[in-house]
Amino acid sequence: MSEVEERVALTPERLAKVQEIIKRYPAGQQKSALLPILHLVQEQFGWVSAASMDMVAELLDIQPVEVYEVTTFYTMFHLEPVGKHVIEYCRTGPCCNMGGEGVYDHLKNRLGIKEKETTADGVFTLKEVECLAACGWGPCFQIREKFYLHLTNDKVDEIIDELRN
Repeated sequence: MSEVEERVALTPERLAKVQEIIKRYPAGQQKSALLPILHLVQEQFGWVSAASMDMVAELLDIQPVEVYEVTTFYTMFHLEPVGKHVIEYCRTGPCCNMGGEGVYDHLKNRLGIKEKETTADGVFTLKEVECLAACGWGPCFQIREKFYLHLTNDKVDEIIDELRN
């Protein structure tokens, strides 16, 4: 067992899934499996640590920097521990023009945290993103695959209450 495997390890089920994903691609093109494997890693650990990135590089027989480049580019990968619900809030012009700044301020006040912070109970993390491609439905935020559109302060309160329960 290598030093990397001693620090982090995927469950046997996820490791089998990794091998299945790698087999989808031609020999020498295993780097193509990087994104789905990173999703599996984040699913297991809740975030993508440097040790887990090194493990992925080893699994794919690529340089660690190739994994780091991808994880730091895509905002969907969390590079630090996060709460149960990561609220990715759109901060671009269209959402701001539709009242997003006020709703965003309300959200921060309601949660008692700033961007890149997690609530003390570990339930919510707030993460600003550049665009959620929902410009006609702003202000908006996303939690995992679910979009919350046409946000108002009252809607934010309802969503937070529902997710806390």
